[in-house]
Amino acid sequence: MTRSPRITVVGSALSGNKGAAAMLEAAIQTLGERLVEPRFTLLSMYPEEDAAQNVYSNLEIVPAAPRQLGVTINTLALAYRVLPFLRETIRRRSRAVKAIVESDVLLDQGGITFTDGREKFLLYNVASILPALNVGTPVFKCAQAIGPFTSRVNRWASRKFLPKVNRIVTRGRITHEYADGLGLRNTVAGADFAFSLELSGTERYEINRHIDLSFFDEDVVGVCPSVVLQRKVDARGGDYIGQIADFIEQVRDEGKRVLLIPHSVRTGTEKTHNNDLPLCREIHARLRLGNDLLFIDRELSSQQLRYLIGQCGLFIASRFHAMVSSLAMAVPTLVIGWSHKYREVLEMFELEEWAFGHDSLSREYLTERFHALERNRIAVKDKLDRNLPAVKERSVMQADLIAELVGSRPAPGA
Repeated sequence: MTRSPRITVVGSALSGNKGAAAMLEAAIQTLGERLVEPRFTLLSMYPEEDAAQNVYSNLEIVPAAPRQLGVTINTLALAYRVLPFLRETIRRRSRAVKAIVESDVLLDQGGITFTDGREKFLLYNVASILPALNVGTPVFKCAQAIGPFTSRVNRWASRKFLPKVNRIVTRGRITHEYADGLGLRNTVAGADFAFSLELSGTERYEINRHIDLSFFDEDVVGVCPSVVLQRKVDARGGDYIGQIADFIEQVRDEGKRVLLIPHSVRTGTEKTHNNDLPLCREIHARLRLGNDLLFIDRELSSQQLRYLIGQCGLFIASRFHAMVSSLAMAVPTLVIGWSHKYREVLEMFELEEWAFGHDSLSREYLTERFHALERNRIAVKDKLDRNLPAVKERSVMQADLIAELVGSRPAPGA
């Protein structure tokens, strides 16, 4: 009997950040079309939440919270490497190590890794790939942002570990230039995996059970806030909630409808890591009620979110993958970001002028850039329509590379 390909995924999720869900589901979709009955294992930061949302019969959820991944799983993977007589025992007792050992490839779907200014995440970046490196399973870093590498500790870690990865898909020009500058030779230029995500066709029916979609019969402006942006703006003495709320009210005063939509939601908790819903509730509390405002106060799937975003005429994004969804649906988009990862994606559409940094955010500047986007929406839409096919092709390309890698390997774990 032919063995089914096995793929382990780290750095993504079904719950919480729906951009991570979009990347994971895009991998399941595209690799399911290229491989014969592949089986997936997700090393999950939120195993109970992910298991509750798992609708894929070929996806297994295995607990891998940061401490568990960093200490237990990494220690056992190292023991597996240096103590051959313990290998069978380790495989029996650790579902995570067993999955990695028996996999044809480990997909690292971290959206941004090995980056200056994010040194507090560097241990997690290393811990995500080190078990596979120790047990001999190839690591494929799906399209993501890496660099810059000027920080001493980040530069050391990047030079130590990134060359050991089988393939790194860079998510844009700036990342690719950073990788070239570090001397990496295992890179290929691509586009975010989430651009490959296809809608099922059932989204309208699913959403219409909870949300009156006649709201979109008129022109709608979508607004997607981010708690990451809130922290950065407030840290410099700004008032992110007030600025976004004031902007929404001004747009409504101009006669437009507004969709307030979180793209990162964890149900049943007020914790704000990978969870913009508490922030959106605070913004909503400052807004007047009315038929011209729709607030999505619930967790939706990545496909449902993409469908709703696609109903907007214009979109204001702070979450990276909310931007990806709006671009994928060819919606003219204004981006408020905090990293090169936003601008390099917009460059693929010739639209980098429609992004600005959190340090420039004010209600006045946001309003000015929004009105400029509104005036130029036809030209922006034309660029989206013209460039989207090539971006999707660059995204799907990594599924071809993964399938080629899987097909070229002997059965692992022997």
